Order: sequence, then C-alpha cells, then structure tokens
Amino acid sequence: MLAGGEGRRLAPLTRDRAKPAVPFGGTYRLVDFALSNLVNGGVLRVAVLTQYKSHSLDKHIAQTWRMSPLFGNYVMSVPAQMRLGKRWFEGSADAIYQNLNLIAEEAPDYICVFGADHIYRMDPGQMIDAHIASGAGVTVAGIRVPREQANRFGVIEPDPGSKRIRRFVEKPAEAAGLSDSPDEVFASMGNYVFTADALVNAVVEDAKREDSRHDMGGDIITHLVERQEAGVYDFNANAVPGSTERDRGYWRDVGTLDAYFEAQMDLISVHPIFNLYNAEWPIHTWYGSLPPAKFVFDDDGRRGVALDSIVAPGVIVAGGSVRRCIVSPGVRVESGARVESSVLMNDVTIGEGAVVMRTIIDKGVHVPAGAKIGVDPEHDRARGFVLSDDGVVVIGKHDRVVA
Repeated sequence: MLAGGEGRRLAPLTRDRAKPAVPFGGTYRLVDFALSNLVNGGVLRVAVLTQYKSHSLDKHIAQTWRMSPLFGNYVMSVPAQMRLGKRWFEGSADAIYQNLNLIAEEAPDYICVFGADHIYRMDPGQMIDAHIASGAGVTVAGIRVPREQANRFGVIEPDPGSKRIRRFVEKPAEAAGLSDSPDEVFASMGNYVFTADALVNAVVEDAKREDSRHDMGGDIITHLVERQEAGVYDFNANAVPGSTERDRGYWRDVGTLDAYFEAQMDLISVHPIFNLYNAEWPIHTWYGSLPPAKFVFDDDGRRGVALDSIVAPGVIVAGGSVRRCIVSPGVRVESGARVESSVLMNDVTIGEGAVVMRTIIDKGVHVPAGAKIGVDPEHDRARGFVLSDDGVVVIGKHDRVVA
C-alpha cells in the first residue's frame, strides 16, 4: 500500500500528519478504507509504505491493525529506510523499488499495489481473479467518469473488444469515450494487481532511467501498456456484499479540501451515498475506550440535539444544536451553540452561543463563547483561517481561535 504522499492540497489538515492519517467519518482515518477492503477481501499480508510526517499513521497502524501472527498475517508500516543510498523515495515506483526485499522474502505470485487515501468499497479478490484469468502483467482498476472530467484523472483507453489497455494518458485535455458508453471514460483508481515478475522487472528497469519520474501511473503503467501487458478491470463489475444500488460503485479521491468536505457530507443523508452501516463489509478502525454520546438539557434556547449527523462516542452535546455534521470522539457543544454542515474532529469544544457553519475544525481546537465561524468570509480570512475554493473554512490542529 502506497501511503507516502504529502497531501499538500489538504493543508492545514496535513500540517502534522500524512494524508492517509487524516481523520474521516468521525472515527476513521483515510487509510482504514483501503485496508478494510484488502482485509475483508482476504489479502492479509500488507506492507504500508510511509514517508512524510508518518508518526500518527505509524501509530494508528500499530494500535489498530494488529493481525494474528499464527498464520503469518500482518499489516506493517514500512518507513523510507534508505536501503539503496541516502535518499528518500523519489516516487511511488521508487518506493517499491527500494523495498524489493519485502517481495523477495514473501515470494508471492501476485501483488496488489493500492493507494491509501481514497474512500470506497471494493472486493480485491474479484479483481485478483480477473487479473489471473487475463494473463496480463498488470491489471488497472478503472472507474467510469463523465468524459468532460477526463482532465482530472489518468485515463485508460481500452482496446475495442478486449480488456487490454491500448493507451494510458495522465489528465488529457481530450479523451475518446468508451465503445459501450461514448460519454464516459475509464479513470484510473490508482489500484493495481501485478504478476510479481512483471512488477519487479518494471521497477528495476524504471530505476535505471534518468528521465523517469518513477511514478506508478505515469511511468510503470505507461511502460507496460506500451508492451501490451496491461489490462483494465471495470470497478462497476465489483460486487461488494451488502452494497446497495445507491452506494455501489462509490469512489472518491479526497485530495482537495472541497472533495474531502463533500465526501464527509455524503455520509449523513437518510439514504447515504456511501453507507458506513454495511455490516457485511465493515470499515474497521479503533478509537479507544469511550463512553456513549450524550445529549443534555431540554429548555427553550438550551436544547441538546443532533439531526442528520454522525455523532461518535465520547461526545457531549450540552444544550447546543448540531445539524448535518460529522462529530468525532470527545467533542463538546455547549449551551446555545449552533453547528451546521461542519466536520468537528477529536476533542473540539464549541463554546456557549458560538455559531459554526460549513467549517472543518481539526483536533483540539476550542471555539470560544459567542464566536462566529463560516458566517463572514472576510472576518474568517482576517483571523488567518484557510478557506477552500468553495468557501469551506478550515482550522488546523490546536489552532487558537479568537471571537
């Protein structure tokens, strides 16, 4: 699993942590979604390659993702070790090249290379079976997206009448539609299944190229496409147990603040676009030993209530109102406070009478009594808050807020 990205576009949420460690959905980290898919699908030996600001990610993996050693199963974080010289990973392909010893020790026939920071459900076993049946060196998971969005993704152009990839282009200005759906293209999900020899040979050859960016998509996949050794797997064909027609095929790249915020909001409708409550394919995590959430006071102007929201354990809504929010463990909302369409991370406190609208507040922030956030953009900017392109206010971890 590739988990070394800086996540610059998610700053300030990535100021003190790697992107895969960013909290999501109240109790989870982004990495939990990809790891849950692998583990639920029977892939039980996972190396998570980390690099930037990896402490909280390493800690989360060590505390949460312990597997039984009885059958040789594990999820382990592997930091950049400078095994091949005094340099960090110089790209996702180089991260694998510098850790070829892990492959040599396990001697697998097939290897999944998945990203660590997308929100989706997928049974990797079905993709592995499709890859083995294809005889390809690599199979790339593709999701159908509108053709006009092609410039946002790596685009897969399949060979007509086959599942082999004819062309792979990063963020093209123009792209041909699919033969069975001219208004759609296949976007790469950043998930690959390799025949082990094909992966090892490809990264070894790539390491010798001085003109390479050492990128899995732009270099390794492109190289294998040119050799006609790459196939595509249609994500729409993946049937996850317990999925519904509404959330089947859901996949979000949460690489920007607005995409991250919108994906959080996808969780809270009556019939959510992404359903966290699928017990047949659970998203696994661990958030400590916490008491149940509590809602107190029932007076006019002082009523503890949460509507259309996800409220984690350890939360106390003490006379405030919460609507369309993700509320993480340890949050406290005081009397008369109003929080709407917002994401509150662990141990945030909203003071009496405060108003918070369309805001992401990172861990440990105290919003003082009477403060207003997300109401006046100019006032928010004057206080040094980050505003996304769509006007969502973002307050960093432990940042000081003044009224």
